[in-house]
Amino acid sequence: MADESSGQEKTEAPTSRRLQEARKKGDVAKSMEVPSAAVLLAGLLALYAASGFIMERLGMLLRHYLGNLHSIDLTPGNMPMITRESMLHTGLIVAPVMLAIFVVALAANYAQVGVLFTTEKIAPKLDKIDPIQGFARLFSKQTLANVVKSVAKLFIVAYVAYAEIRKALPGILPLMDQEPIAILGFMSRIAFWIFLKAALIIAILAAIDYAFQRWQFMEKMKMTKQEIKDEAKQTEGDPHVKGRIRSIQMQMARQRMMAEVPKADVIITNPTRLAIALRYDALSMTAPTVLAKGAGFMAQKIREVAAEHGIPLVEDKPLAQALYKSVGLNETIPANLFQAVAEVLAYVYNLKKKGA
Repeated sequence: MADESSGQEKTEAPTSRRLQEARKKGDVAKSMEVPSAAVLLAGLLALYAASGFIMERLGMLLRHYLGNLHSIDLTPGNMPMITRESMLHTGLIVAPVMLAIFVVALAANYAQVGVLFTTEKIAPKLDKIDPIQGFARLFSKQTLANVVKSVAKLFIVAYVAYAEIRKALPGILPLMDQEPIAILGFMSRIAFWIFLKAALIIAILAAIDYAFQRWQFMEKMKMTKQEIKDEAKQTEGDPHVKGRIRSIQMQMARQRMMAEVPKADVIITNPTRLAIALRYDALSMTAPTVLAKGAGFMAQKIREVAAEHGIPLVEDKPLAQALYKSVGLNETIPANLFQAVAEVLAYVYNLKKKGA
């Protein structure tokens, strides 16, 4: 379970990307026992449901040929035609059972892996024809598990057959006085129950095997912590690069914001921790707008730019805090701050008139 490249243990659950990549290569959780059990059970039930139809049609076909032996010319020339005709009729008779088996086989595989088409598994590889690796696979754990499953199924079927036959022994002796059709019916019932019980047990074993195969597959797909980090870098980008990009974006945004400060009418301060630059043009604006705001170092830079351009600074701690928290850049102030901001702007306009 250790990762050979980094020495780390594979303790993390596989990511969706790892599972998707494995799926593209044909690596999925799949049990070969599920389709086998489904086909056996479906074929048995379909045969049981259609047994009356099949027996009737086969009897009609047999009566047709046996009843018309005098008119059928059995020569080497027409034997192929008669054989093809009889095989065609027989195929049509058993077609419903074969169709049911085909549909169930597709459904059993689809339920496990869905729609999957890949050439990865059938692509020629040198290790597949390597005799040493082939010999190693012959004695691998997977081969041993398959042998154990096959032997277990054989013993189960044998035991079920033995139990059913033993239970039916008292009814076998009276068959000596019965007609062949009755004997055939008795044997059919015994065979049906043998196959049905065996199929149900094999279906249970198939469900257990699928659960085991899925667990084994997920264990194989587990990842190390380093693999998780590497995949995150590939899918989301290097965190250091992303941090650098965010830093550059923030710096550019700050530069654009500082370029707007000279257009402000007033700077509301806290007095040193916060600074908010406001502008109001009665002809083009419905309400005063925040051009720039900052805290700490940015507040100091805003005050410096304001001092360079002669923009007045007004200290109002409650108003500065409210504007900094509730108003974003290039947004107009909310209605509940109109009165306070109007008083500040009126004070600034009076200062400008006196200065003029």
